[in-house]
Amino acid sequence: MQEIIKTSEAPLAIGAYSQAIKAGDYLFTSGQIPIDPKTAMLVEGGIEAQTKQVMDNLKQVLLAGGVDFDNVIKTTVFILNMDDFVAVNQVYEKYFTNTLPARSCVAVANLPKGSLVEIEVVAYCQHK
Repeated sequence: MQEIIKTSEAPLAIGAYSQAIKAGDYLFTSGQIPIDPKTAMLVEGGIEAQTKQVMDNLKQVLLAGGVDFDNVIKTTVFILNMDDFVAVNQVYEKYFTNTLPARSCVAVANLPKGSLVEIEVVAYCQHK
């Protein structure tokens, strides 16, 4: 069974995809870029500001799916410049207060809308 997850608290999809899909016990998010959902504009201010917006967007998608960062088991981080890894990590780690998820981080040639960072997550939806 699959459920489409959608929230106006995060940027709407800019293509043919869903913000997230809940499939069984798992929630898979699409990659989030640093778009402010209120203005639909790319956040300025460098890698730290963009990473914070991405994480805030992910938080809203997770909440819409009934989970939070404590449920995240895997993340994939895409950055334009590996020199930004430390700065991204300093913002990223503030969102994970309990168990740290498994993570991959790769440098890419380009990201949508000129973003410096994009992050996607997989969360386990624990039954209560």
